[in-house]
Amino acid sequence: MRKTLSGQLLIVALLLGAFAPPAWARDKKEWVKLTDCHYVDAPDNDGDSFRVRGGDKEFTARLYYVDAPETNLRVGDRTHDQSLHFGITLDETMKAGEKAKQRTKELLQKPFLIWTRWSTAGGRGRESRYYVIVEIDGKNLGEILVTEGLARTKGVAPNLPNEEKGKAYMERLDDLESAAREKHLGAWATSTHEKSEATPTVRQSP
Repeated sequence: MRKTLSGQLLIVALLLGAFAPPAWARDKKEWVKLTDCHYVDAPDNDGDSFRVRGGDKEFTARLYYVDAPETNLRVGDRTHDQSLHFGITLDETMKAGEKAKQRTKELLQKPFLIWTRWSTAGGRGRESRYYVIVEIDGKNLGEILVTEGLARTKGVAPNLPNEEKGKAYMERLDDLESAAREKHLGAWATSTHEKSEATPTVRQSP
């Protein structure tokens, strides 16, 4: 009986280990800077979630503060919510998602910098995704996407590495989103909204 119980416990431990974050990503809540990072082509890459390589580490990054349109209907509820937010059809939402995906890939063709706290983000796959801030030549990727109408202000909002409060930063992003809407940029090009009816959804980072 004891052998059977021990065997069951061993199996559980092995399963937990298989799905646990790698050792270098555990229990870190301070900002860590990764330099000379590179974009890695992967089937599930999109505008706000994509594979990256920094040094000897390769993982899937998920942008803090913003939410780019989905490229498909695998998460139908989210795609529908995005179409309502932008005031566009589901097809237009997915087309905007493809534009966001290509824009992110284009911007990350040169080495870039990542700030992360190794906090995990939810995802469809077995492997964990990690929330990040991406900087290209000193410019924030999330800000660029929002400014160009290819993402909305939404998501986990920790205080920034420069100590700016997360809530204040989300408010600045919301102003950029409003400007993109007024200019009919990106996903807003065919929007039926005359003015934004949504406010940024802020969730404090774990």
